[in-house]
Amino acid sequence: MGKVTATAERTIDAPVDRVRELVADYAETRPKLLTEHYRDYEVTAGGHGAGTEASWKLQATSKRVRDVAATVSEPSPGTLVETDANSSMVTTWTVASAGERSLVRIETSWDGAGGIGGFFEKTFAPGGLKKIYDGVLGKLEEIV
Repeated sequence: MGKVTATAERTIDAPVDRVRELVADYAETRPKLLTEHYRDYEVTAGGHGAGTEASWKLQATSKRVRDVAATVSEPSPGTLVETDANSSMVTTWTVASAGERSLVRIETSWDGAGGIGGFFEKTFAPGGLKKIYDGVLGKLEEIV
């Protein structure tokens, strides 16, 4: 069993403070960012930044659905960490200044399966999740 990591990033033509505010808004903005791969999204506590708790189903493939129960922490300004209570999955959103623009990065890692299933997971899951995140970042760019 090894660590599996998927990453996507995009430079968005908006000031870092504005983008950080939108990314941290789990109640109003986040549902607007989610693609068809997400369903049953619900904020169960908080709603903005650290302390938020939210749940959703992530349909990564036609056969693979992950039930996520995330708790959000903010270890530093511009970094939100979503830790899933149902698995080893951790997703980190980082919004950094890129001059007048903002660089948004989403990185998810989890403990992969062992054996041949783990080989296929490590080979294909990062690309599939990157495509999903590219869609989320595209919606963020439209909203900004």
